[in-house]
Amino acid sequence: MEIYTIGFTQTTAEHFFGRLKSAGIQRLLDVRLNNSSQLAGFAKARDLPFFLSELVGASYEHDPRLAPTQHLLDAYKKQSGDWQTYERGFLELMSQRRIEQVLSLDEFKIPTALLCSEATADNCHRRLVCEYLANYWPQLRPMHL
Repeated sequence: MEIYTIGFTQTTAEHFFGRLKSAGIQRLLDVRLNNSSQLAGFAKARDLPFFLSELVGASYEHDPRLAPTQHLLDAYKKQSGDWQTYERGFLELMSQRRIEQVLSLDEFKIPTALLCSEATADNCHRRLVCEYLANYWPQLRPMHL
């Protein structure tokens, strides 16, 4: 079973929604802490449900339990923290939140993509969420769009 990830920066709306549609995504799970920033452009939480429904035929959900805390995010982004420290802190946060128990593998039976802002999943917490869950649910396979 696949779990997809996608970022919206450094891409056009056409390419973003096209990738979701091509992958057969039926649910977009927004894992951003701040999902209404003016910098989000076409990916603002207020607009995404409409675009997803009309262009992809997918639903939209926001789950801040899969987002970093503001403190963790600020330490990495605004205070020039290093990725390894952020990664350790975020994985510890996922463990404390017990997301493997809060979420159900059944939720991912429909093709789901985790949304964050980063253009690639390399240094993005959406990849960490996938890898964390795959440790508990080995049948889950991350696919980065």
